[in-house]
This record gives sequence, C-alpha cells and structure tokens, in this order.
Amino acid sequence: MERRELLKLIATATGTALFAGNVFAYNDIPAVPLSNTLFNEKDVALLNEMGEVIIPQTDTPGAKAANVGATMAVLVSDCYTPLLQKTFLDGIKKISSLSQTRFNKQFVQLTKQEREALFNDLDVEAKAANLANGVYQGVETGKPSQWEPGTDEPTPHYFTLLKQLTLYCFFTSQVGATKVLRYVAIPGRYDGAFPYKKGDKAWAT
Repeated sequence: MERRELLKLIATATGTALFAGNVFAYNDIPAVPLSNTLFNEKDVALLNEMGEVIIPQTDTPGAKAANVGATMAVLVSDCYTPLLQKTFLDGIKKISSLSQTRFNKQFVQLTKQEREALFNDLDVEAKAANLANGVYQGVETGKPSQWEPGTDEPTPHYFTLLKQLTLYCFFTSQVGATKVLRYVAIPGRYDGAFPYKKGDKAWAT
C-alpha cells in the first residue's frame, strides 16, 4: 500500500479533516513480522495499553482486544515518512517520560484515572499545537497538506498521530467492525433513508 493512500484512509476513518479518501479494512494487509518493523513486542504491548485509554473496553471490546499496537507497528514502519516516524516514536518516548515525571511510574503502572488525566492533557496540548503550527492549513487554503509527498512539515502533534492510528486500527479491525459497528459482509443497495433508532450502532460497511 502507498503511504499517501494509507494516510488519506486514516483521516477518513477517524473523521479528521486533513484529506479525503475511502475506508478499507486493514485485514487486507499481509502479516508482517515485527522484526521487519521499527517496533518490538514490548513496544506493541505499550501501544496496546495506550490505545486502550483512547478506546477502553466497556460492554464492547477495547483497543487491546483488536491488538491495535501490532497494526500500528506495520503502518508506521511501512507507510510513514522518516519525519513522521520520528515524530511518532519520539512521542511514545515523551509519553513514557511524562508518566515518570508526573506520577513517578511507568505508563503501564499508571491507574486508569492517571492515564486518562495524562491523555486528556495531551489531547488539549495536541489540538493547540496543531492549530498554532498550521497543521490544518492545507485543508483551509486548498494547498497540499503535510501528508502529501514532499510536504512533510509541519507534522501533527505526536498525540494526534497516536489517536488517529488507534481509532483507525480499531474501527477497521475485525473486532471493531463486527463487535462495535454493524457489519454486513456483502452489503446491499445504498439506502439513504434507512430507518435509524437512537442507540443503533454505526455501520462498518
């Protein structure tokens, strides 16, 4: 898969207006050994824990159940430019550092409340940083965004990348599509007036 196509798909699936595209299920991506990525098993476990804060298990599965960390490892390694890879990897280290500084504990040792407090603060920081750095300028002006080839800067805040990947990897996974969304393997015709009742799950197909 080409990087440009993937990044457009991520934005579409996560509802972030950086670009347009079509959603696909990442189950179509062949299995890639971690040894061929920039990550190891410990990294994947940490990404799953971080993803679980963004999509926690409730009465439906959370991010860990979909093993979003393993898919993030492949997508970041295969489809991100070196600059975006560095932003993401440095960001994961930053989150670990903030955990130590703020709570004197590793991220995996934080309580649910501590993890949520940390991520809520990072979310506010990320939105402000993206706005200040003109990350969404390409959308507003019609000019190429940082996601287009050769226009890497400014990069999104690292927490934005983590959040986008978590949402994308989860809702395009088998778990997310069939256990959280409504999924029909062979959808029928388009019906723009299909009845909706409050509380109905969104459609994955």
